[in-house]
Amino acid sequence: MAKKISSISIVLLIIMGGFIWKEELLLLVKQGGSLSVFISMLLVVICVFFPVIPYPILAGGIGAVFGAPMGTVISLSGAMVGTLVLFYLSRYGFRDVAQKKLEKYQKVKEYEEFLLRNSFLAILTSRLIPIIPAPVITIICGLSQVHWLPFFIASAIGKLPNTLILSFAGATFSSNKLFSFGLYGIYLLFILLVNFLYVYRKSAKKSID
Repeated sequence: MAKKISSISIVLLIIMGGFIWKEELLLLVKQGGSLSVFISMLLVVICVFFPVIPYPILAGGIGAVFGAPMGTVISLSGAMVGTLVLFYLSRYGFRDVAQKKLEKYQKVKEYEEFLLRNSFLAILTSRLIPIIPAPVITIICGLSQVHWLPFFIASAIGKLPNTLILSFAGATFSSNKLFSFGLYGIYLLFILLVNFLYVYRKSAKKSID
């Protein structure tokens, strides 16, 4: 019981801190420098738990401040730290609460079956093509028997393309806004198309059965 309360308290404190100090943290990010790197990573960690700032805007802003290569490293590092914290909190903290919540969703049950068959591929696919929200994937993996290392590697590889595109779009935004919007717009269209094909294929399969 104490473990559950402390885990939920940690999550609530992270989210509350993001809301309360969001503006101050963003100002520090814009200043640049070593402190700005740490603050940028901290904001990304917070956004893993709750998007106090939408991730595309945050990662794009970090890319604008630090450039695409460094921005990608900072955003991806922050995302992976937050993802691992949520993974372990799900596994050892609020396991019972999370399990009951996830049981309500049919798509989650389908993903769990896929996860049992091939954990690395399931995690990688879910990160590359986000049919299920990223925090939900992390919680499912935390509740499962998946080892942290393949989870970490598959998640990092899967998150890289989106983070790289966002960082590059942010880095080029001031010089070419049309290109930045177009770049991320094409990426979003691709994700939407893949999601549509996935849903259409599932519906067609059910109608045949």
